[in-house]
Amino acid sequence: MTTILVTGGTGTLGRHVTERLRADDREVRVLSRRAQPYAVDLRTGGAGLDTALAGVETVVHCASTQRGGDEQAAGHLIAAARRAGVRHLVYISIVGVDRIPFGYYKTKLAVERQIEESGLGFTLLRTTQFHDLVVTVLDGLAKPPVLLLPAGVSDQPVEVTEVADRLAELALAAPAGRVSDMGGPEVRSFDSLARAYLGATGRRRAVAQLPLFGKTYRAFRAGGHLAPHEAVGKVTFEEYLGRRFGR
Repeated sequence: MTTILVTGGTGTLGRHVTERLRADDREVRVLSRRAQPYAVDLRTGGAGLDTALAGVETVVHCASTQRGGDEQAAGHLIAAARRAGVRHLVYISIVGVDRIPFGYYKTKLAVERQIEESGLGFTLLRTTQFHDLVVTVLDGLAKPPVLLLPAGVSDQPVEVTEVADRLAELALAAPAGRVSDMGGPEVRSFDSLARAYLGATGRRRAVAQLPLFGKTYRAFRAGGHLAPHEAVGKVTFEEYLGRRFGR
């Protein structure tokens, strides 16, 4: 039986990927900084990484952080995967990492390049933003009395469990290189997403749009992070909000 390692296997996406693979009766190991028996900080590597990868044929790399260190983590993982004879490395990335000069996106693109040049069999999936992330952003923006939004920006949120289904499917198949992007079912103005969020949470806020400046803002406004032709997700933002907030 194929043994699969999921990095970041306790996180927002990784835990769902782990559940999907285990439901298919696969042997799955979860690697994260604190999850025993494979508690490893990929940013520093260490002997525990070789132990976690011993006998593993496929790795699904979900571990990521905006606090820095993803490139170092990928380097340690790739080196250990080579030593272990891993046949397939599956990586989750973000639509627009090659079009938007945002720091975290640049890091994700650099990791993509590391994987493509690793000599390992790989599959790379880019998706649009998860519903969960959109709500996290709006939670922060809604703290003041006026909810200020970047003017003219849209988004295409996708359901994390649908992404997990797709990653599990890819992990069980042969390495496929970069596959088609995966987007949520609707491209929506950020204004409409914010108003849906306020309705679902019962929060009362004035909503205003604020023009911003710079290359990153222009790239987001131009839709570099969207995948309108790959709108394969099914769960809408309102359906997600209804399940999360029960309104």
